[in-house]
Amino acid sequence: MEMTVQKIVAACGGKLLCGNPDTLVTSVVTDSREVAGGSLFVPLKGEKTDAHTFLHAAFASGAATVLTQEHTQTEAEEAWIAVDSTQPALQNIAAAYRQRFPIPVVGITGSVGKTTTKEMVALALAARYKVMKTRGNHNSQIGLPLMMFEFSGEHEAAVVEMGISDFGEMACLARVAEPKYAVMTNIGITHIGQLKTQENILGEKLHITDRFTQGSVLFLNGDDPMLAGLRGKTTYETVFYGRAPWCDFRAEGITVQKETTTFRCLAPGRECVDVNLPVLGMHHVLDALAGLAVAERLGVPLDRAVTALGDYRPLTMRQQIYHVNEVTVIDDSYNSSPDAAKSSLSVLAGFRTGRRVAVLADMLELGEYSRQAHFEVGVCAAEKGVDILLTVGPEAKAVAEGARSVRSGIDCRVLDNNDQAAAELKSFLSSGDAVLVKGSRGMHTDEIVRALL
Repeated sequence: MEMTVQKIVAACGGKLLCGNPDTLVTSVVTDSREVAGGSLFVPLKGEKTDAHTFLHAAFASGAATVLTQEHTQTEAEEAWIAVDSTQPALQNIAAAYRQRFPIPVVGITGSVGKTTTKEMVALALAARYKVMKTRGNHNSQIGLPLMMFEFSGEHEAAVVEMGISDFGEMACLARVAEPKYAVMTNIGITHIGQLKTQENILGEKLHITDRFTQGSVLFLNGDDPMLAGLRGKTTYETVFYGRAPWCDFRAEGITVQKETTTFRCLAPGRECVDVNLPVLGMHHVLDALAGLAVAERLGVPLDRAVTALGDYRPLTMRQQIYHVNEVTVIDDSYNSSPDAAKSSLSVLAGFRTGRRVAVLADMLELGEYSRQAHFEVGVCAAEKGVDILLTVGPEAKAVAEGARSVRSGIDCRVLDNNDQAAAELKSFLSSGDAVLVKGSRGMHTDEIVRALL
């Protein structure tokens, strides 16, 4: 990126306290450890740390300029920009920078599956375009604005993940990214502790369309009951994907085996195409359908998009499969929610050579729904044929209760922490067993996977 201090001041409505307005900025960071020559350092106030304490260190590391909400005057050779609040200022600067690039931007949101869907949409589009996509899960009020600065003149399309946890956040993200196309994967109960109801979650996520213009399209998962309920009720064009016979992009003949998922994609007025994904799980079928639907609308030949999806590989800690001492380890430890846990249990159910073992840790941010949600995941585990269930954490005790309500004799082991879980697994796993490890990011269940590997 390139942006002068003067243009940054104008974009965020700030005041240049000192320094040269023609100073060139070539990167934007919020972590003082990432400051390099030419950086704009944006200090954010957190619950435990106020990054304003690192302003002088940022200049020492080569920063071209800094924002500050703690200073109204200062004298220095470097450029200091005073703003009312640094986070909104960052968002305003990002929105201004994004305006330089008149390329199609696809926003991805939903309760679960955002990152995988983002990857598949970007992969399908890359069959024709040079695509910028969100790195990792930079989808928040801070992460998404930072991604805007990765736009460059070489990009022909962009796919950005947009995640929210509270009221008003999606409207802000839509203002920054201005997606012309958007995909909604599902409406679950992730973050329901803050948003209170699924109806509120749907209403907030629909703000992804706030900046839609003529020709904009919303792609919706028709298998999700709440999204299917929007059929015929939106003021903009919608394209549905799923398994329902009325979906615009439909999957039939789905087969999941030997670490691959295959299906036929049918769309109105188009020839049926066979899709082969090198990953397991019904949910990946929906992710791929979203990728194909978006790619087709943006002019990518369907056969080329299908070929591109054949190269998909799961991201770290997202259903990565390892084979260790003839034991299959399904590492899905990145994060968890009720819908995501049930989906992962379906993947585990596909392994039939030995015992199916599930390690399920606490799912966080569920508020008053927490106990019931954990209980229902336990019910699902029992119904899917899990042979041995390990729970980790206080909330996950309800998972064991749910499993026992279906099969009283199911082998449930209630544990307090990851070390106990890893030791327990090592004590009984044997050749042919398959073990799934899943929990919310705050539970750090990747520690269990590392212990097994």
